[in-house]
Amino acid sequence: MKTIFRVLGVGVAVALTVNVVPGVSVSGGWQTLLILAVVWSAIVAVIRPVLRILTLPITIITLGLFSFVLNALLFWAMTLLVPAFHVSGFLAALLGALVLSVLTWLIEQII
Repeated sequence: MKTIFRVLGVGVAVALTVNVVPGVSVSGGWQTLLILAVVWSAIVAVIRPVLRILTLPITIITLGLFSFVLNALLFWAMTLLVPAFHVSGFLAALLGALVLSVLTWLIEQII
C-alpha cells in the first residue's frame, strides 16, 4: 500500500514538474503521468544506485555536483522509455530533474 502511495506521489510531482518547468511536456492525459511515475520510480530504485556506484570517482572529484548531471541524464532518458514525454534540452532536463527530486522528497515527507 505504501508503494502505491509513493507512485501516486511521484505522479503528482511529475504533473507539477511538467507544469512548472519550461521545455518539459507530456502529450497525453493522466495515464501518461502515471506511466511516467512508474518509470521514474523504477529508474530511481534500480538504475540510479548502480550508476551512482559506477560514477563515484567523478562524483568525488566534482564534490558531488556530478550527481545533478546524473539525475538530469536519467530524467532525459525517460523520453526514450515514454514516447509521450518530451524534454527540449539538457538544461530543461537538469531543471526538471531538480524540481522533480525536490517535489518527490516533499511529497514523501508528507506521506
